[in-house]
Amino acid sequence: MTVPLIHRVTAVDLKVGPWTWPFSVARRGEIDAHFAANKRDKPRLWNGRVLLGRQPAFDGGRFSANYFEIDFASLLAWRDWGFPDREAFNGFGMGALRCSDGAFVLGEMGAHTANAGRIYFPAGTPDLDDVKGDTLDLAGNVAREIEEETGLRPSDYRAAPHWDCVVIGATIAMMRTLQLDVPGEAVRARIEANLARQTHPELTAVHLVRSRSDLNGNMPRFVTAFLERQFG
Repeated sequence: MTVPLIHRVTAVDLKVGPWTWPFSVARRGEIDAHFAANKRDKPRLWNGRVLLGRQPAFDGGRFSANYFEIDFASLLAWRDWGFPDREAFNGFGMGALRCSDGAFVLGEMGAHTANAGRIYFPAGTPDLDDVKGDTLDLAGNVAREIEEETGLRPSDYRAAPHWDCVVIGATIAMMRTLQLDVPGEAVRARIEANLARQTHPELTAVHLVRSRSDLNGNMPRFVTAFLERQFG
């Protein structure tokens, strides 16, 4: 099993520009067939334009990379096939919501999503709405995903000055602790009320994690690596 590496940085410099991914071109027919098969099982899957990274570099307290636009079908196939092309990496932000009693808030993805049953911090693959000029606005992406999934807004939490970048293979999860001044159960109740008002919520359940004993096998390794560090 690949051992996670965690880099703490205070600056992220993520440029967005045109680039043609050889993997997506060479395996186009297979990618389209794979997406069609997944969509038959999950009709709400969306083949929109998303952003993947390449050329990642950590330099002291700074993380930099170049991002390019690709269809979600290519990302899904690449992921499901075990990341066969390492010219790219899946780099995304996550909001590690931490409550006043120390509980972290995570959501369980709904059955209609590409990550059904997995338990994550609020997050989403960056897309074109997250681009400002030629830069990926990671903080803006995280704030948008949190509001879409939980109903919480930036005024509800305080963002830490750093990011913990958890690197596992072709995945880099850039996590930022977001502190709330409300205890865990109250936050969970608020999020559940917000989910109840949605027609097709992304989350099917809300989980609170206060210690290593609360870690769940449906949490991906980059999430558990981050939480293990928090709990010492």
